[in-house]
This record gives sequence, structure tokens and C-alpha cells, in this order.
Amino acid sequence: MEVKGKPQAEGEWSTGFCDSCSDCSSCCMTCWCPCVTFGRIAEIIDKGSTSCCEAGALYMLLTWFTGCGFIYSCHYRTKMRKQYNLKGSECGDCFKNFFCERSALTQAYRELTNRGFDVALGWQGNAERQNAGVAMGAPVVQGGMMR
Repeated sequence: MEVKGKPQAEGEWSTGFCDSCSDCSSCCMTCWCPCVTFGRIAEIIDKGSTSCCEAGALYMLLTWFTGCGFIYSCHYRTKMRKQYNLKGSECGDCFKNFFCERSALTQAYRELTNRGFDVALGWQGNAERQNAGVAMGAPVVQGGMMR
């Protein structure tokens, strides 16, 4: 099952890096519990092959025990940037995640939201939402075909 986000202008992020508090709910969640924001982002970017809980827990453990959770989130920022052909570089991704982790996470969250994902629903929830209005099979024509 393939869920595709809405296309944006090629190469451009839909919001600026420092627009972190334009969405108060994701900003507050990222401020107090960045592992949840990261887990949600990772699940969407990995198209459901990584669960939110799995990615968030690993991020939290890396951050608590090594202080290097930013390396894990940097990997996903690069992966998302390549997936959507967004401007930037791997070096820039690492700098942004190291120095401004929460801004980097909220920008990625907003990007996925602006591409049509309800990030809180996860991959499966977005797939179900997208397929909910799709009719199965061809439409039935009353009275057959006429010329």
C-alpha cells in the first residue's frame, strides 16, 4: 500500500526552520517530549516499517545514555529530505539537529503535515484515511451503455 503526500514546490521546505511555534501543539509536544515527535516522524518516513514507539524509544535511550540522539534524528532528516527532494545537505542536517534539535524536529513534523499527513495517526492511520473514500471496482451504469 502506497500513501503519498501532496507535492510541494520541488526543492523547497514548506515552512522555515525557525517557524517552530506556528503550530502550538507540535511545538509543545516537541519541547516536552521530543521522543514522541521523532517517533511519529520516523514512522511516516519509513512508511510504517518502523513503529513510532520503537523509533521514539531508541531516540530517547540514545539521548539519555550517550547524548547523541541527534545523530539518529539527523539520519531521518536526511532521509526525509532525499525522499521529498528538499534543499539541504547531510552536513547541514547534522548541524541543525545538533544545535537546534527541537526546531529541526518541528520543521520535519510540519513538512509532513503540509504534505497531507496527519502525523499523529501514524502510517497505517494515514493509509486507512486515504483509502476510506476509494470505491472498490468500476461504477455500475444503470440501463447499460447507449449511443
